[in-house]
Amino acid sequence: MVRRQEDLFRPRGGVSFGVHYDPDAFGRFSESIARFFGTARFLVVQTILVVAWIALNSIAFIHHWDPYPFILLNLAFSTQAAYAAPLILLAQNRQAERDREQTERDRAVTARTVADTEYLARELASIRLALADVVTNEDLNDAIDRLSSLIQPRSSGEPST
Repeated sequence: MVRRQEDLFRPRGGVSFGVHYDPDAFGRFSESIARFFGTARFLVVQTILVVAWIALNSIAFIHHWDPYPFILLNLAFSTQAAYAAPLILLAQNRQAERDREQTERDRAVTARTVADTEYLARELASIRLALADVVTNEDLNDAIDRLSSLIQPRSSGEPST
């Protein structure tokens, strides 16, 4: 059985868990998370939290909820990475799709521009060909000057033969 291309974008039924979500809203959420992860603010806040975590778990006067080698902190980093990577990939995929759509629009505009330019070039060439046989003012002035130079010696009193 041959499937159409658009059929591959829809799941084939199966088990429904009752969880329905808006893919665009989730995509926008993932893009906002990815944008936040790429800021200096995030790095500063994370660095402060890590330094505070290590300091509080290293001081002898406080109860150590995560003593050295800070396994809970490593677990938190692993969890953050496990969620951050797919969210960032989803945001990149959405951006790549937007870039593809923009490229297609640019190609269409370029094709229309090329077609318009070729049409105008053909029209200009046809106008030049049509005007090639038209007498211009300069041509008329040249002809009048030649005729005047031919007529002028006879009117100056020279005998005509």
